[in-house]
Amino acid sequence: MYGIALDLGTSGFRAQLINLETKETLKTVITMGHPLPGGNVMDHLDFAITTGEDVAHAVILETIRRMFLRFDIDLSGVKRLAVCGNPIQLSLFQNIEIRDLAYAGENKQRMLGVQNVKRDARVFPASEIFGEKDLPNCEVIVPPAIKHEIGADALAMMLETDFLTQPEPSLVTDYGTNAEMALKIGDRIITASAAAGPAIEGQGISSGMLASPGAICDVKPAEGQHWRIMVLDREMEKQNAYLIHPVTGEIKESYGYEAAGITGTGVISAFALALKSGLIEKPPNLPNGKLILGPGIEITEKDVEEAGKAIGAIRAAHMTLIIESGIKYEDLEYAYMSGASGAYVDAEDARRLGAVPGFAKRIVQFGNTSLALARELVMDKSRLDDVVRIARKITADHLMMATSDTFNNFYLCELSYWTMGMPLEMYNQMLELYGLPSLPKTLEHASIEKRVRKDIEQVGPGGLSILKEIGIILEVLVEKCIYCKKCVKECPEKALEIVEIDGQRIAKYDSQKCLGTSCRRCIAICPENAIDITKLKITAK
Repeated sequence: MYGIALDLGTSGFRAQLINLETKETLKTVITMGHPLPGGNVMDHLDFAITTGEDVAHAVILETIRRMFLRFDIDLSGVKRLAVCGNPIQLSLFQNIEIRDLAYAGENKQRMLGVQNVKRDARVFPASEIFGEKDLPNCEVIVPPAIKHEIGADALAMMLETDFLTQPEPSLVTDYGTNAEMALKIGDRIITASAAAGPAIEGQGISSGMLASPGAICDVKPAEGQHWRIMVLDREMEKQNAYLIHPVTGEIKESYGYEAAGITGTGVISAFALALKSGLIEKPPNLPNGKLILGPGIEITEKDVEEAGKAIGAIRAAHMTLIIESGIKYEDLEYAYMSGASGAYVDAEDARRLGAVPGFAKRIVQFGNTSLALARELVMDKSRLDDVVRIARKITADHLMMATSDTFNNFYLCELSYWTMGMPLEMYNQMLELYGLPSLPKTLEHASIEKRVRKDIEQVGPGGLSILKEIGIILEVLVEKCIYCKKCVKECPEKALEIVEIDGQRIAKYDSQKCLGTSCRRCIAICPENAIDITKLKITAK
C-alpha cells in the first residue's frame, strides 16, 4: 500500500513514493522546471487567466501523471496523495477559481465579479480530477491556506521549523522564484512574498539549472587565485569537482565529478567570493565580462544583473517587513531559511550578499518544508486535524509588496546597485531621501545552524529520478502565418516551432521551455499577428 507526497513548487515539482506500512520513502521524482510557461508564479497565473484555467490544469495534471509513471508501480496501490504548494499552484491543481489571487483590491474584484475563494483543507477522491483510471483507489489531501493569499507552503515553512514557538522576533523565508516569508513578533505574524524570479533557482541565467546532480552548488577559495568548484552528486550530496582559475578557465586539479551547470546557491557563492576577492569591484562588471566555473559553464554580466534582481527583491522585502512592522533591524533574532536554496546555500555567503538578513543574530537552515508537510499528511492522515487547528490560530497580516511604497523605494536602490553599480554610500543617501533608515550593518559573527544536509533528506532506495524534459506541447492554429519563421528565430529558449499538417500551419510550444508573460517576443515580431495564445491547447510531444 503506497502513499505519495507531492510539492508543487514554482520552479519545479517534487514527488516521493512512500510505503504506508513501513513509513519508508521508496523513490523520489523531480522535474527540471515548472510545466507552465513563465519564470515565476505570476507568469503562471497570467497564463492560466489568458489561455484558460482548464488548459493550465491539464498541463499540471499531465506532468504529475508523467512523474508518477517514473515510480514504476501499479498506481491502483496508491491509497493517499498529499499535495502542498502556494495558493495559485494548488488552485490550478484542483481546477478552482484563481482570479481572486490575480486582482488586488475590493473595487477591482467587484467590477470583475470576483469573490475571494475559501481555500480550506480538503480530502476528496482522486477520481474527481484524475478520472477513474489513473488513481482509482486514492484519496487526495490538500492542507488549508491561512488566508486566501497565504497558502499551504507558507503554513508548511512555519510548521516544519520552530518559528511559531520563538518568543523573540523571527523571520522565515522559503527561497524560490516566489520567495514566501513571514515575520513573527510576539503573537503577531506578518506574511509577504517577493517575486524574485527564476535566477534564485539557477534558471534564467546562461548556465543555470535547478538543484540536481551535476549542478554547481558551492564555490570556495582554494590555492592562490584558483576556486574550488563543488557539485551535487546522484545522492544530492556536495562533492569537490575541480580547482579552476575563474578568469582564465585553467583547471588545476580534477576530482572525478563533472559540472553540468550552476544552481542558484552556486551563483550566490560565486558572487560572494568574487566581491570578497575583488574580481567584482562594482556590479555587474566582471573581468573580461565573465567568470569561468567549468568547461562551457560561465557567469556573464547579464547573469549578475538577473541574479542581483532576485537577491535585491528578497533583501528589499526583508527590510520592508522589518520597517513596516515597527521594529528595528537589530531586534531580529532568528532568520530561518527553507527550500532548496535555503538548504544548499552557504549562509555566510548569503549574509554578505543580503539574500539572508545579515543583521539576524541566528540563522537556521532547513530543506523542503512543503514536501515535508506533505509527507506527514501522507503517513498520518490525522495530522491534518492538527494542521487545520494551528492554521485557524494563526492571525496573520499580509503585506502586499506590489502596493508598498517602502518596498518600491528599497527595490529601486537594489536595482541601481546590482545593474548600474551604484555605490553603497549613494544607496544610503537615496534611502535618506525616501525617509528610510540606512542599510543595516552585517554582523561580524552570527550563529549558523544547519539542520539538514540537503533539500530532500531521503530520496529512498529507488534513488532520484529527474524528469528533465516534461515534453508537454501546447499548440494553436495560425491561419494567417506566412511561414517567415521570424517567431521561431526570435524565441530565446527554442521553445517554438511552426509545422504544416494537412495544409494547416500550427504553432507548437514546449510548455516547460516557454518564458510566457515575461517574453512574448514571438507575438511581438509576427508581421501578421497570427499567434493567438488564448487558443492554445495541450497535445502530446
